[in-house]
Amino acid sequence: MFRILKRVFLGKPIETERALEERLPKVLALPIFASDAISSTAYATEEILLVLMLAGSAAFPYSIPIACSIVGLLAIVTISYLQTIMAYPSGGGAYIVARENLGVFPGQVAGAALMIDYILTVSVSISAGVAAITSAFPSLFPHRVLICIMIIAAVTLMNLRGTKESGILFAIPSYSFILSFGAMILYGLFHSTGSAPIPVVPIEAQQPITLFLLLKAFASGCAALTGVEAISNGVKAFQPPESKNAAKTMVWMALILVGLFSGITWLSHHFGIVPSHDETVISKLTRSLAGTGFFYYLIQAVTALILILAANTSFAGFPRLSALQAEDGFLPKQFCRIGDRLVYSNGIIVLAITSALLVIAFDANTHSLVPLYALGVFLSFTLSQSGMVARWFRLRTPNWQRSVAVNAIGAVTTAIVFLVIAAAKFSQGAWIIMILLPALTLLFLRIHRHYTSVSGLLKGAFPVFPASSNHVVILLVPGMHQAVITALHYAKIIHADVRGLHIELSPEESRTLKLQWDRWAGDVPLVILESPFRSLTEPVMRYLEEIEKEHDHPVVTVMIPEVVVSGWLNNLLHNQTGLLLKWALLFHPDVVVINLRTPLTPSRTVTV
Repeated sequence: MFRILKRVFLGKPIETERALEERLPKVLALPIFASDAISSTAYATEEILLVLMLAGSAAFPYSIPIACSIVGLLAIVTISYLQTIMAYPSGGGAYIVARENLGVFPGQVAGAALMIDYILTVSVSISAGVAAITSAFPSLFPHRVLICIMIIAAVTLMNLRGTKESGILFAIPSYSFILSFGAMILYGLFHSTGSAPIPVVPIEAQQPITLFLLLKAFASGCAALTGVEAISNGVKAFQPPESKNAAKTMVWMALILVGLFSGITWLSHHFGIVPSHDETVISKLTRSLAGTGFFYYLIQAVTALILILAANTSFAGFPRLSALQAEDGFLPKQFCRIGDRLVYSNGIIVLAITSALLVIAFDANTHSLVPLYALGVFLSFTLSQSGMVARWFRLRTPNWQRSVAVNAIGAVTTAIVFLVIAAAKFSQGAWIIMILLPALTLLFLRIHRHYTSVSGLLKGAFPVFPASSNHVVILLVPGMHQAVITALHYAKIIHADVRGLHIELSPEESRTLKLQWDRWAGDVPLVILESPFRSLTEPVMRYLEEIEKEHDHPVVTVMIPEVVVSGWLNNLLHNQTGLLLKWALLFHPDVVVINLRTPLTPSRTVTV
């Protein structure tokens, strides 16, 4: 049943040989890797205005120079990452660059920062998408958390089906967003030509206009840069030539992002848009331009879709990053495993669960999540660009001085922005990230230490396996039936001291069992242990201790007979005691547990 459901929802497995066919052309890579950055235009302007609103309506004109500063920062980051993409054709995310050029610890800090960024991307983008839906349909507002969880589940399912298939599914909504927003901005620019800006509704100032307030607004607007690094992380997902196609896609993304973000910010200023907590800036701007007709609902629909699909950037990046760290031994090895559809299924599932928990914890409130958002992004930017500077100094390739200058400017700029965001957003929740980053980094290092220790032990010298004379086979006998008889025949094949073990819960049943055992078991002794407190595991554990005293360093094989009946639901009614015993014996030294599963069919039935 599980296999059938898996095939229905995920599709048939894809052969390893078809991995190259699953590579992405630029037209599909853009919606997968750039949807996060492009979608941030739907809320970045709003985050700037929400901070400026604290200083009253007189502060709103500062949104224009703040947006220009963010556009300049985007240009610096984009140019810096273009160099990274060309230098690392196999994928040059912040983790790889920092690890190779700065060392293990900075590499794990970059990995932790990126992981936090990916998880927050899913939570923020889907919460913002649902906010667009509830702006158009206010009656859905009380159900926003449930809607977010359902959407996360749907996006997870799409990504488990494969990268290329998810790209095809997401391409139409992504390009619809770009075209419809572009049309809205062009219409707004045409409509505003020659007209004076509409005055903002007077708002009482809660605090004066200060440099710190403007820096906070800038820090909030830097959410527009989240996801910019995703393309450099996923270069290997592109069709050959990988680096060139990834670089072109990144240029497209930057140009689209600049156009949409600048246009929305300027139109919001010109039409006097004031943000509120129950309706998005995009919703208000569209109503001011086109009323509440078809175009309004089209904009709300594509906004919700692109924000939801922006989570796909994380579903493309997080599993690849976790697989890289797992290969290096800093995460559990299960993250390296590629699923039936040639995707890192475990990373996808972990990302879905953690982001869903975050949505629940913050009640799907975008404004509460955004302060946590950009800190990890700019830390990874800084480490990546610093690593590139170290790389150029080490390799000294042709024109390396120019490359150093580009990446050094990127590193210094993003480091300053990181400090600004840390200071401006510290009291609003950034302190959580400041604690989480070192905690995750230490966890990665602890996992690596464990793997290193285990690897050393596995390669070391070990004593010879104990001789067969010290081998004791214990067959657990719950009753006399087909599964026990099958296990008994198997136990006799093993050259060892074989014993049956029955835990007595009823003296009458034990007497009957003893008679049946003498008939079928021959010379194999049956040990019957009383259990006055009706426990099954404790008497078994005590008997193992007796065997250890009886033999010098014995190896004990515990055989658990199990029946297999037709139907997965029927099997739930059997073998639960065996599961408890296996769990109890899991960490017991020098004990081997064997499950003998006997299918029950009429042809195999023996009367006992």
